[in-house]
Amino acid sequence: MRILNYYKYKRKVSNFKVLSFCSKPLEQVKILFFGTDNFSLPSLKELHKNKMQQDSKIKLLEVVTSFKKPINPIRKYAMDHKIPLHNWPSCVDDLNIGRFNIGIVVSFGYLIPSKIISKFPMGMINLHASLLPRWRGAAPIVHAIANGDDKTGVSIMKIEPKHFDIGDILYQEEVLIDNHILMPELFKNLAEVGSKLIIKTVQNCPECFNKFTKQNDLLVSYAPKISLEMTEIKWQTMTAKKIYNLYRALYGYKSLSTKFRNLNIKIIEISFKDFFILGEEDSFSKQRCGSIKYCKEDDTMIVLCKHFEYIKVKKLKVEGKKIMTAAEFNNGFLKKLNERELLYFE
Repeated sequence: MRILNYYKYKRKVSNFKVLSFCSKPLEQVKILFFGTDNFSLPSLKELHKNKMQQDSKIKLLEVVTSFKKPINPIRKYAMDHKIPLHNWPSCVDDLNIGRFNIGIVVSFGYLIPSKIISKFPMGMINLHASLLPRWRGAAPIVHAIANGDDKTGVSIMKIEPKHFDIGDILYQEEVLIDNHILMPELFKNLAEVGSKLIIKTVQNCPECFNKFTKQNDLLVSYAPKISLEMTEIKWQTMTAKKIYNLYRALYGYKSLSTKFRNLNIKIIEISFKDFFILGEEDSFSKQRCGSIKYCKEDDTMIVLCKHFEYIKVKKLKVEGKKIMTAAEFNNGFLKKLNERELLYFE
């Protein structure tokens, strides 16, 4: 407004002709946002915050989400801030896509029909929590940590019909993975980084849409949904580092599982600093992988893993019992067994 007023004043006092680009209105975008969960939320918040600014490039913002109960964070935020909402999938036939020029998808979880994708003049883009083509699929953050990756990131890509995560890449931003970071913290970090990348995309469109690059299919890896099998510790084949990475990857979502004398066990808390390695001369190192012994000094259970490595379990849960410390498990289970009986997780 100040620039336009300045030139209006100049016309009055000097009869100078105002150049057309000075009075040309800022090209605005009309966005239909698709999201469902806490990973989507920072992006919606940033878009809404940007729309509220006086010089915003966002002219229209509406939201598509699921109305299933319990209410998801996207629906709650939209309701609290009076952002128009559309119920998925019942809204598919009623959506007037002609009112929007771009669709933005963040952790939506549903395959969007071709008839919707094709109606957006600028197409649809998606924020994905990995450096595509690595970790295409539903759980990229979990698989990146479980695999021991030292970096991940976020990608803005074009949505293609009938498939997830195969579209051309517009922007990517790298994020380092700390050796001890837990999944919820990395999840939050990537959601925030991604939300800033969404705003960058909006501010630079439509010009930036000429810069898409194809994914390299030779570098593809997949991150499928988490199965119960993924939670199972395989003591004979897993190193301590592998188990610790899996623990960090599933933290806050699933517990690692094992068995003790036909009882189902959930590992609740692991203590880990770099590598715990036994010397070959240590008698415990000659036991089978999964063998257990109680360490009174720090109230942990040492569990032998592959390559003479071990983890320290601080808390666990036996089926039908409450969560217990290593000392409680030692007193309630290990001490009751005959010394000749084998003490190990299966």
